[in-house]
Amino acid sequence: MLKKEPSFNVLGSALEACSHDPVTGFFRDGHCNTCAEDQGSHTVCAVMTAEFLAYSKYVGNDLSTPRPEYGFAGLKPGDQWCLCAARFLQAHDEGCAPKVNLAATHRSALDIVRLPILEQNAFDAKT
Repeated sequence: MLKKEPSFNVLGSALEACSHDPVTGFFRDGHCNTCAEDQGSHTVCAVMTAEFLAYSKYVGNDLSTPRPEYGFAGLKPGDQWCLCAARFLQAHDEGCAPKVNLAATHRSALDIVRLPILEQNAFDAKT
């Protein structure tokens, strides 16, 4: 049985849901929870953009093509997804990082991505 790390976000409060449609997360529970077995650290709740999806496909992780055999419909701009922290940082360094839902980003992401970088890319639902 996998043991989840405590569910806190990068802001220090309870981890909010990232997405139930599509359902996301290492545990496929809609949250960016993690555990020792989550080698990719799927902890950054990212809001997909066309630019990021194209970048991710280019670097070998096609998130936009449906894969029905895995029950995966493919992501589209506006979808939220628990992204690997290192992939987020790579995209940030390349200038095409997606926006981040800080309240739904697990605090373990801070082991890989500094908080100011996450804050710089914070999603503002008002814009």
